[in-house]
Amino acid sequence: MSYEPTLKALPTSMRASVLIAPRTVEVRQVPVPNLTNDQVLVKITAIGVCGSDTHFFTEGHIGDLVVDGPLILGHESAGQIVAVGADISDERIGERVSIEPQTPCRVCTYCKIGQYNLCPDVEFYGAPGTDGAFSEYAVIPSDFAHAVPDSLSDEAAALIEPLSVAIFACRKAGIVAGSKVLVAGAGPIGVVITQVARAFGATVVLVADPVAQRRETVVRFGATRAIDPLTEDVAALSPAVDIFIDASGAARAIQSGIRAVRSGGRVVLVGMGQIDLELPVALIQMREIELTGIYRYANTWPLAIELASTGVVDLDSLVTGRFGLDDVSEALLKAGSDPSALKSVVLPGLTT
Repeated sequence: MSYEPTLKALPTSMRASVLIAPRTVEVRQVPVPNLTNDQVLVKITAIGVCGSDTHFFTEGHIGDLVVDGPLILGHESAGQIVAVGADISDERIGERVSIEPQTPCRVCTYCKIGQYNLCPDVEFYGAPGTDGAFSEYAVIPSDFAHAVPDSLSDEAAALIEPLSVAIFACRKAGIVAGSKVLVAGAGPIGVVITQVARAFGATVVLVADPVAQRRETVVRFGATRAIDPLTEDVAALSPAVDIFIDASGAARAIQSGIRAVRSGGRVVLVGMGQIDLELPVALIQMREIELTGIYRYANTWPLAIELASTGVVDLDSLVTGRFGLDDVSEALLKAGSDPSALKSVVLPGLTT
């Protein structure tokens, strides 16, 4: 049975943390989003803080994506369905879900071949033009609200999003049983990539990071060895690795990592850093190294939920700080101000 979308039993307004200028967010009462026929309304229970959220907050842009008006940030999100559009069965009401925070057009060439993350008209939570989830409610197409088992916490359900980044990167890298992998950066994405690489069968996962606390952390999450790139020459690793995944965006890390890859190996760039970067092109050519990047993800949520709910990947232990909607500014800056901070989450229901 389906019915016309209605919010009669729900609030018509909600609290949301709104970015109104660089380094300025303000909690405002805003309208609860209206539903279209194929959407569900989700009461948000947890939102992870991503580095891109912080970059929009501090700089007002990421590359060509420029914030040109009030914007609700936040795209790592989960919650409970409280209303559905006319084309969606009301049996979904009450379902706990992890939100895949994008709405592709579904008709372009990229969407048709399953690469909907490359859709030129995709709407993505917290990117200019599309509000995100630092709010009490959010809407998403029904098939991008993925049901999660009760064994998965609200926070872990929200962190299915960064886990999806890691899965997409490891798939692109072609990690298989016995792969030897180098990861640059032991932040949240680097830590999750480390876990996924091991889940995919990598027997060696080396992680380079200049921060001692982060090196200690990533070893706890499965790295076979953590490297201080300030004291050890990553480019001179012997034997060379099969795969290098950059989760740092740092020019020096990328250049060193490429040099550590064997002939015929692969490089995947995940971290966002400089727009332009010098690369060792002659070495890439002579070693026939495949070099690519990833842009978000596609078709990753089912596997991510499986890995997290079965304990193959530990998401709950990533959380090092919890904040309410009134403290989003602090949450956005926490990773940059505290080297022990790994992943902050915003809980709309948390009061201080």
